[in-house]
Amino acid sequence: MRLTCPACGAEFTLDVLIAHEGAREALVEAMGLDMALGKRLVQYLSLFRPAQRQLTMDRVAKILKEISPSIRAQRIERGGRIWSVPRDSWAWALDEIVAKKDRLTLPLKSHGYLLEMLVGAADRAEAATERKVEEQRAQRTFQEGQTIAVRSEAQSVAAYVKQPMPEATREALKQLTSKNRGK
Repeated sequence: MRLTCPACGAEFTLDVLIAHEGAREALVEAMGLDMALGKRLVQYLSLFRPAQRQLTMDRVAKILKEISPSIRAQRIERGGRIWSVPRDSWAWALDEIVAKKDRLTLPLKSHGYLLEMLVGAADRAEAATERKVEEQRAQRTFQEGQTIAVRSEAQSVAAYVKQPMPEATREALKQLTSKNRGK
């Protein structure tokens, strides 16, 4: 049985696929991911294929090994921060990058663009959630008789402000203001 890889265009038999170390590693990586992402990943892999050449199975295995741990963990680390990236977001980003292939500089050299798309989407989702929480907080109203928790520091400051000014401070202020009036 002859197979043709839709991503790299290589033709081979199933025994060659299993016998070739790079192909076997690529197969193992791909099998560890869910099938819904499988088709999208194959299309994404095609973006790494050099013009007029095939993508080697060793390169396919390397590309999959770089990205599959992040897909499985549903998170990425970028710019010193860890981002939660659910499977739906991976599917969206893979679809988007494949749809934009005419506007990309191909072949891709890394996963940088894909990861930046995911970070941008996560940022927007995070901002929307924060905006929603802030709107809810701003719309809260307090009913008559409802108690509000006040931090103890605020209470002690309020008690301090209510105390009368010490007499020595009052005298010092009086002297300063009378000197300024005389000038």
